[in-house]
Amino acid sequence: MAAEARTTRPSLPPHGALPTGERLRLWTTLMCHAPEGEAPEVQAMAGVLATAWSRHGLAWLPLTDLGAADTRQLLARWFPGVDRALALDWPALESAARPEPRQDEIEDLVGLLTTCAGEAGAQCPAEDRWLAHALAQATLGQDHLWQDLHLPSRRELSALMQARFPRLAARNDRDMKWKKFLYKQLCDQAEISLCRAPSCGVCTDQALCFGPEEAAH
Repeated sequence: MAAEARTTRPSLPPHGALPTGERLRLWTTLMCHAPEGEAPEVQAMAGVLATAWSRHGLAWLPLTDLGAADTRQLLARWFPGVDRALALDWPALESAARPEPRQDEIEDLVGLLTTCAGEAGAQCPAEDRWLAHALAQATLGQDHLWQDLHLPSRRELSALMQARFPRLAARNDRDMKWKKFLYKQLCDQAEISLCRAPSCGVCTDQALCFGPEEAAH
């Protein structure tokens, strides 16, 4: 039997990650249906779903390139009953694929993340694949990645990466900012460099890639 949905308002993340307006209403609805609401992956998924639905509406699938069947499964897994609370029209959503202008980037990021999920050589678990789509979509945002996910801090994002994408997280041994790190991995795969410095150690803009990630006020 599915766990009971929460009956109390979920605790909000701090100011820097706080959703507002319609995004806050959707985020709150999702988190009120999250039996495992303290888990970073659940909080991150709620942030991405709330952002997508607030921007594009409930008539579209929230994660581009993730179909209705997967979307329905992830909601049932982490937010049981929320599809009824939001009155999602599943028959219509079956054929509602939302276009994304930066689809190539999302596909590359999903490929990077799913390759590094779980054990080497094993098929990517469904939950990790769903999270890969959510993280890839959030990476297109304008703030630090943990903020675009509406996580309380960077600490939760690091915990999520280490738990769900351990082989990729292990490469970030210098604690580079996660969004910078993910795009650097794509550049390394393509054997291109968008940075003019010969190495991070001599780069004058090192603070842009490393160091603390404070919330914007």
